[in-house]
Amino acid sequence: MGHSTSDVQISVSEYIVKSLINHGVKDVFGYPGGMVTYLLDSLRKYKSSICTHICCDERAAAFAACGYAQVSQNVSVAFSTSGPGATNLITGIANAYYDSIPVLFITGQVNTFEQKGDLKILQRGFQETDVVSMVSEITKKAYSVASADQVPIVLNEAFVVCQSDRKGPVLIDLPMDIQKKLISDEDLNCIPRFFQKNNVPFFSDVSIMIKNSKRPCILVGGGIKQTSLKENLVKQLGKVSVPIVSSMIAVDVCNTLPTYYGFIGAYGSRVANFIISKCDLLLVLGSRLDVRQVGANRCNFAPKAQIIRIDIDERELDYKVHNDELGICASISQVIECGLLSNFEDYSEWIKICEDIRNRLNHLDHNPPVDTLNKILRKINCECIITTDVGQNQVWVAQALPKSCKCTILFSGGLGAMGYAIPSAIGAHYASGCPILCIVGDGGFQMSLAELNTISSKKIPITIILVNNLSLGMIRHFQEMFFNGEYFGTVDDGGYNPISGVPIARAFGINAQKLNDIDDFELHSEPFLYELTTDKNTYVVPKLEYGKPNDDQSPQIDRTLYGYLSAL
Repeated sequence: MGHSTSDVQISVSEYIVKSLINHGVKDVFGYPGGMVTYLLDSLRKYKSSICTHICCDERAAAFAACGYAQVSQNVSVAFSTSGPGATNLITGIANAYYDSIPVLFITGQVNTFEQKGDLKILQRGFQETDVVSMVSEITKKAYSVASADQVPIVLNEAFVVCQSDRKGPVLIDLPMDIQKKLISDEDLNCIPRFFQKNNVPFFSDVSIMIKNSKRPCILVGGGIKQTSLKENLVKQLGKVSVPIVSSMIAVDVCNTLPTYYGFIGAYGSRVANFIISKCDLLLVLGSRLDVRQVGANRCNFAPKAQIIRIDIDERELDYKVHNDELGICASISQVIECGLLSNFEDYSEWIKICEDIRNRLNHLDHNPPVDTLNKILRKINCECIITTDVGQNQVWVAQALPKSCKCTILFSGGLGAMGYAIPSAIGAHYASGCPILCIVGDGGFQMSLAELNTISSKKIPITIILVNNLSLGMIRHFQEMFFNGEYFGTVDDGGYNPISGVPIARAFGINAQKLNDIDDFELHSEPFLYELTTDKNTYVVPKLEYGKPNDDQSPQIDRTLYGYLSAL
């Protein structure tokens, strides 16, 4: 790269920080290490313009960055040193990849003159690890920087790749000696814009299919949540009288609409699954339709329906549910701009059938943890952000969400990483400033205990509900079903060590109490933990057994009722 005599020369690490600021990055998450000391020092120099949040380990920093990006809809940043620092990021990188979260990961690397290159040895430099090869399958792109001149191009391209088409993570691996080299700052103000697919989708066939439909249904997926146009889409959906269902990850997108009937799938609403089984047209917006959603036998899903799938990622459309389904590669903005939803007309008779299904099925399943969480969520009268962990607590939150609740829920969806709730709550706080409610099971709580120190020391106003059933409840349930109740590693008499959250929280300087009375719950303006103790014998119901159609979940409903609903 040529330089004019007037160019200002700055270090690569300073260039990176100034570039992040120019790209609108206000917060970064990470953990110090030898190979990122130059980057860390540059972040210190610009701390008035960009805040650096040091977590207790790199995995938590990656999860915090994911939570930040989920809320802000902008690129977030996490950094680590080489070797174990970089490998600790990998779980968070995978989480960002499978949930289409735009995160830029920056890893330090050993000096270029210490790298093994073509030598057939394990390592040459201390903590040398080829993280780029490791993450090549779980990033949109991973860069190994070999010279200072590459940095401006790589940085700008990374931001474009993160945000273009289906969003996702990018990694830049940066050797230590390159971080301190000098380069020109002339390219700092050249910020390229990200792009979306500009092809014109063929929607005319869809319009005809919609007009010919008598029992249409719209399925909203998690892809909708990763777009700034979500509110516009929901407004359009609110203008049509069509049954709407969702994936579990998108349970909070349309839940306030009168024609929303819940989320589908193995742990989904009986109502939503029954409506899917009876519709004659299913318009799918941004949903992968994986096994958890459609069941093991894909042809049994929506058996009477013509399926129309709209997704920004053409690869997802190759994984068909029905051989004759119509797949369209398009963005949500194109769906909105073309007015596709205006083709839906009046389906009052079909809505009556859906309401009959809802009235007969909605109150069949009573699960104490779900009932309790529902009462708690009904007490929230503000736009709160809820983070969940993975396991029974995650499904219970989705099942408990009231129609009146305007909260946003952050899940670890595709990867399903335990330990996600607490660090993602930290990221969500810095992205929004909204009240944060973190709901976590005792297993995930133990995986992220150290971040209680982060929350306490920085006085982050996160209200935590520890749902403690003194076991790894979901796996315990599997062992009950498939291994004749031979528990191992999941309960206190088989290797799992239950904990009590209140004394642990207090040890970190966080106020805490047992939640014995729902009336005691409130969102706090300081760190606070409630411990909600439940029976060890906790379950997620309803639950789909392998190979059965989605509308016949366990425990089975009365066969006369099932026959009546099937005949509607």
